[in-house]
Amino acid sequence: MFKYSHPCYFTLLCAIALVAVLIRSTQGCDLDQTQHGCRIDNGQCTCAFGCKSEFRYATRKECQDALKGRTSDICNRQPCLNGGTCTQVTTMPQYKCRCEGTGYWGNRCHRMCPKPDQLPPGTKFPHECVVI
Repeated sequence: MFKYSHPCYFTLLCAIALVAVLIRSTQGCDLDQTQHGCRIDNGQCTCAFGCKSEFRYATRKECQDALKGRTSDICNRQPCLNGGTCTQVTTMPQYKCRCEGTGYWGNRCHRMCPKPDQLPPGTKFPHECVVI
């Protein structure tokens, strides 16, 4: 009999979660809107390939120069609430809050996660509130 504690079960859950994250991140931009760039993530420069709107700086040096000045880092204002992490992006409001694992969701991690039985019929459960 299959048990939920079997190691393959957890590996399968992790794989499903990873695929969901990849699908969600690739749906965010069209192929002609991708680029290699850098952004400020929690006070550090992160460089990768992704949507133009998520990478404000073209090079690591440009990102590091912005970090030194700190004036252009909108995340210094700490717009994310309840332990959410802030990332600079090029689209307004020029930041994105990551709320996963905080128990909150919303554009500023300001909405408390609902219990699944509290949702009205037909309402989607916020992905930030899924606990694996």
